[in-house]
Amino acid sequence: MTRILIEDFFARLAERNPEPKTELESVNAYTLLVAVVLSAQCTDKKVNQVTPALFALAGDPHALAALPATTVQAIIQPLGLAPQKAKALVGLSRRIVAEHDGCVPA
Repeated sequence: MTRILIEDFFARLAERNPEPKTELESVNAYTLLVAVVLSAQCTDKKVNQVTPALFALAGDPHALAALPATTVQAIIQPLGLAPQKAKALVGLSRRIVAEHDGCVPA
């Protein structure tokens, strides 16, 4: 798809549903992004059970980027694919810190 087609597609989505909702619980763009990563091969309900403990320990990119993947893995173990998801979350958080000053880009 060309950039124009992609922009047109998203404009039509926004027109039809200007305020989309998700069952994933989040308080900001970062916690939503983390929840979406965790939701792979898992239910939103299960993610919502695990994320409070994760966000209590590391609720922003700076804090999660500083954690070892094994710490994240221990918290998210009930979700399945924990080693891969933990590594992805730590790497994602480090990249957000390094390339976007700790803010999820729009």
